[in-house]
Amino acid sequence: MVVLGIDPGIAALGWGIINRTEEVTYKVEAYGCINTDKRSLFSRRLEEIHKKLSKIIKKYEPDIAAIEQLFFAKNVKTAISVGEARGVAILAAVQANLPVAEYTPLQVKQALVGYGRAEKKQMQKMLKILLGLKDIPQPDDAADALAVALCHLNSQKMAKLGK
Repeated sequence: MVVLGIDPGIAALGWGIINRTEEVTYKVEAYGCINTDKRSLFSRRLEEIHKKLSKIIKKYEPDIAAIEQLFFAKNVKTAISVGEARGVAILAAVQANLPVAEYTPLQVKQALVGYGRAEKKQMQKMLKILLGLKDIPQPDDAADALAVALCHLNSQKMAKLGK
């Protein structure tokens, strides 16, 4: 199963591709960020996210997209713009006929660290260990996207055990 993990954002949208083999091992295929220029029109930034994410989907042919749900307590303006970028990412996945799974930050942390209030550094270290990586993936948005993809893979594995 190939999973596209997405950490939504308007300035930087993180993405990561993880392949789970039949032996239930994980292989990181690729990861990165779609960065948009803050001087560009907001509508053009959304268009850029859509185009670049659509190319990533076409190139890696994932089986599913896993995206983080939004959690904002303070800045409403940021929450709205990130929500719009999230919508564009979901649209790109749906247009490619991909199912979309959604996970809260709490669920992602619990799946990786076992504690829903884990700090970012704890998550990144665990991500490195679980994926057998030499270094912690950079930038943070890409690491977060890989964490969402791994959360989905672990959730699927647990669902199968429960049957």
